[in-house]
Parts: sequence; C-alpha cells; structure tokens
Amino acid sequence: MDGQIVAATLEIIDAGHEVTVSRVVERSGVSRAALYRRWPSLTTLIAAALDVGRTIPPEYPEGVDLRVALIDGFGLGEGGATLSVAASGYSEERFRQRIRLVMSDRALQKAYWQSHVSRRRAPLLNALRAGVARGELRADLDVEACFDAIAGTAYYQIVVRGDRMDDPAVAARLRAAVDVIWRGMVRRK
Repeated sequence: MDGQIVAATLEIIDAGHEVTVSRVVERSGVSRAALYRRWPSLTTLIAAALDVGRTIPPEYPEGVDLRVALIDGFGLGEGGATLSVAASGYSEERFRQRIRLVMSDRALQKAYWQSHVSRRRAPLLNALRAGVARGELRADLDVEACFDAIAGTAYYQIVVRGDRMDDPAVAARLRAAVDVIWRGMVRRK
C-alpha cells in the first residue's frame, strides 16, 4: 500500500495538480485511514514522495580529493559539459515541481529538509570536516556555509535565471563558482 500511495502522490505532483488527501485516496485506491496510518500528515507524505528516486550518497573514503568530491557531489563531473540531472536523482521537471511545492509551503519545506535533504548533505559535509581536521582546509572553515554557497549557485541558475540543467553554460558557471569558493576554503601555507 505504501508504494501505491507514494506512486499516486507522484502522479499528482508530476501532473502539476495540487496534492490533496482526496486526490491521493482516489488515485491510489486506498482509504483515508490507510493513508493516515502510514503518514501523519499530507506534508510528510509529499516530502516522502519528493524523495523517491533519490539516494543518500555513501561516505567519502579517507583522503579523497576534496575539490573533486565537491565537483562530483554537485553533479559537475570533470569531463561533463552539463550539470548532471542524475545528481538530483530525478528529472528536471520533477526537480522544478519540487521547488514549486516547497516554496509554496514552508511546513513542507521544513519537513523535506529534515527528513531528506539534510541526510543527503552529510557525506560531503563529513568529508569537508575531515579535510579541516587533516589541515587541508582552513581551521575556521564553516563547511555548511561552503556547501550552501555552492548549492545556492546551482539553484540560482535554475530558479532565478531559469536556465536548464543540461545547458553547458550553466555547468561552466557552476564549476567557476566552485573554483572561487574552493580558493577560500583551502588552508594557506
């Protein structure tokens, strides 16, 4: 039943319709009671549905090249000419629907952050913290702020500029931003 409910929710999201309990119940064929036994609120159900197809990356191995980890972690692999849609875990259309939904509902935004997004950030943040501990990165480095600066650059391209993830110019700007931020992260010798 969980799969039916989540699949129905995703169909509604992908169609660009407002997600309501009535629509989910109708599309999934399950009862309201069954839905609420599994998810305490519509907000938690939508947050779970938005995370379908996404995974938590594994921890980075000790001694990983941190600059390469940043580039790869944001789907900008060195040889790639475009931002990898695979980095988001789903299509650009679903990515844009996710942004639309969370920006229109602060409770959903917080639920999605707490239950999903914050967990996916952890491996890269842990690798950066290890880099600080090894002395590769500045001792006073705020790794979360650095992560947010890079992620913010990506969101700016897609949300504010309205660019597509498969545009080579977007990937070039993001790589340039990572380089600028990286220079501020590295410990000066």
